[in-house]
Amino acid sequence: MLKYLSPQNCLSKGKKMVSSKIQNSIYNISISTVVPGLMSGHDAVQELSAMDLAMKLHYLRIVYYFKTPTFDGFTILKIKETMFNWLNHTYITCGRFRRADSGRPFIKCNDSGVRVIEAKCRLSLDEWLETKDDSKHELLVSNQVLGPDLAYSPLILVQLTDFKCGGKSVGVSWAHVLGDAFSAVGFINLWAQAMIHSYPAQPLTMAQQHNWACDLQNPKPNPYPLSVKRVDPVGDLWSTTSNFKMETASFYVSTTELTRLQAQICGKKVDQKVPEFECICAVIWQCLAKVRNGSGPKAVTICRNDVKTRDKGIITNESQTIGLVKTDISAQDYKPFELVSLIMNKAEDERMKIKEAMDRDNELPDFLIYGANLTFVDLSDAPFYEMEVRGQKPVYVNCYIDNVGEEGVVLVLPSPKGCSDGRMVSVTLPENQMAEFKSVLNEDWAIA
Repeated sequence: MLKYLSPQNCLSKGKKMVSSKIQNSIYNISISTVVPGLMSGHDAVQELSAMDLAMKLHYLRIVYYFKTPTFDGFTILKIKETMFNWLNHTYITCGRFRRADSGRPFIKCNDSGVRVIEAKCRLSLDEWLETKDDSKHELLVSNQVLGPDLAYSPLILVQLTDFKCGGKSVGVSWAHVLGDAFSAVGFINLWAQAMIHSYPAQPLTMAQQHNWACDLQNPKPNPYPLSVKRVDPVGDLWSTTSNFKMETASFYVSTTELTRLQAQICGKKVDQKVPEFECICAVIWQCLAKVRNGSGPKAVTICRNDVKTRDKGIITNESQTIGLVKTDISAQDYKPFELVSLIMNKAEDERMKIKEAMDRDNELPDFLIYGANLTFVDLSDAPFYEMEVRGQKPVYVNCYIDNVGEEGVVLVLPSPKGCSDGRMVSVTLPENQMAEFKSVLNEDWAIA
């Protein structure tokens, strides 16, 4: 059965502990399940692509913050009523995992629903957001993983937390096996549409396996791609253990700061234009190479939205490119502009190689992708702030990826509501590297 981890122990092994003051501010927790209002799935079966299974150990945790009066007068019964209608159109996410005779997992669309967690916070929304401890966001979204009882584990968990004096957060835990961040945000935004009785013409579906090559049968299997890290078999508990405590920190890079960074990187190359994402990647890559005393990273993974393969109404892992950039020397020995050029021109998409590795001899190995190398994920165009509830949009959205490898993950996100462009950057690193990374970032690039 599902085991819920309370706020007092919600930061799983390998995560930095949040302060006791913040922990104790969350109380009055209750748990329930919401199912589709109609029999939607008809007990159908949803097969999973190789890319879906390659991402199965990762989880997206997203927290939306809304000020009063967004949910004023919206009782929990009214909220759940909107969810009934929402889930009618997203019934795949309400299923549960089963295994075929071959051992390959699939989703049985049995309308088992999503888990809903209700909680209260002793702090006001402004007090909460002003707290500098970035790990606070983890108290407002479930850290649940799939398994060990797969047949009973929900794929989606939604936590609704009421703040003192009004305001509410909506925390969504999304199993990455369902799809990437753009899929998750599209799924969540559909709930906001359901609140005003606006529904898609067809229910959300999962993408079919994409044929990246005509012939994937290789009589001489290649080594595992460098963009993945194979881990010991996890069985039915889709999580990993780590010897490193990971810490996540977020910072805002304004438009003015981005312009300054671009000028620093380009130098005398006034005719060159450095894209914002690549600019941020190069800066952080070089900072971490300095923190790690030039020992690495010599390979990074670049994840982007592949617009050409993304169809509306589809949740998928097939439409995120997974590019590998390799160097023979430390990033410390490159000029920042050279790193930008590598990222822009030398990233090799490894989706086909990952697919080959997953399908090899029906072996179904267990991989980590995020954090196998230092991983940069471009979510700057993800529509986080398009979730509109009764005319109100979130004042802030926090997003991070859980269960990542020790090389770390960097998310480049859109700026919060009220900020004039710019980018939010979320960095997850081993805890023993975070303080020095922040120091180098400030000293070398004047970013705090």
